Amino acid sequence: MTVPAAARGTVSAAVLAAALSLTACVESASAPEPLTSSRVPAPASETPAPGPSSMPVMWRTASAPKTVAANLRVPWSVVPFADGTRIVSLRGGEIAEVDASGSARTIGGVSGVSAIGEGGLLGLALRETDAETWLYAYLTSWDGNRVIRMPLLGAPGERRLGGEQLIVEGIPKANTHNGGRIAFGPDGYLYVATGDAGIRDASQDPGSLAGKILRFDADGAPAPGNPFGTAVYSLGHRNVQGLAWTDDGTLWATEFGQDQVDEINRIVPGANYGWPIHEGAAGDSAYEDPVVTWATDEASPSGLAAIGNTLFVAALRGQRVWTLDVDAGGLIGDPQPLWIGELGRIRDAVVDGDELLLLTNNTDGRGSPSGNDDRLLSVRLVEAAP
Repeated sequence: MTVPAAARGTVSAAVLAAALSLTACVESASAPEPLTSSRVPAPASETPAPGPSSMPVMWRTASAPKTVAANLRVPWSVVPFADGTRIVSLRGGEIAEVDASGSARTIGGVSGVSAIGEGGLLGLALRETDAETWLYAYLTSWDGNRVIRMPLLGAPGERRLGGEQLIVEGIPKANTHNGGRIAFGPDGYLYVATGDAGIRDASQDPGSLAGKILRFDADGAPAPGNPFGTAVYSLGHRNVQGLAWTDDGTLWATEFGQDQVDEINRIVPGANYGWPIHEGAAGDSAYEDPVVTWATDEASPSGLAAIGNTLFVAALRGQRVWTLDVDAGGLIGDPQPLWIGELGRIRDAVVDGDELLLLTNNTDGRGSPSGNDDRLLSVRLVEAAP
């Protein structure tokens, strides 16, 4: 049952800690006190401004999922191009290009990937300029999680990867809770979602990169206007794997709970989302409560897509896509589940024009793959009647 809640050089964790003159140990036995300055807003020039007041625009699926590409080995993230091609990360370290006909080919691999547990080659983000196209990637290496970028070379159907450049390092890793989603926001900055890496108290430690949403410029420096003067944009997260912006500029995130509830959160710069002090809604003004929570067997939410005022949530354990409408006040109506059990585990959801792209994740060792898993799927979207 769905329950609405009450309402960029290289950066390392050590550098951030020094910059803040912190002495707290993230492995202490008890959780630190919540930051009372957790709601310091970024300057208006650095924060996406809400659009003009208007009636919410809702979108709905208008077709059954159609297979675009099949036999993908543990895909994690998909980024679309206007020419109809898509780039997909495979957790073992390869990157594939899917052309408009659905044919998939490997265009290169990422070095140093450690695909153990839930780690590996995870999120992708695309940055296109007049001069060049860069593919950013979040990966688990032997000594931590990091973000790299690579020039994407060649024409559609013949793309290849250029040399790797390190953008961010020092993100703690573990077999689980590695986060991994990255995305460029409407403000042009790179947002990076991290997990607590099993170090629960790190989520409340502003000197750690674990259990956070981070914001960088395209070269890996903390974005100007970040609320703590570091890369940290929000804290108190357990394992964020979905980031998306609705049309009013609001950032939303999916988050895995522990054993009680999974969450959808409206992300406020500087806000504290409570983990590990609280799971789900705290009802405490020191923390930002989730907008939606689900029982963990109904969700395990990973990828998140947004169009208009509608969010589409890819659910792993829940084996469904959740559709929910939101506005400045929070949730509108009740979330609706789609295709329960029909597609298996679903890792990513991305809006591409009037299409919703989905990646299944049945070959990750936790699913039950069919003969052509894993798949990239497409669903047609239409604007809902007012």
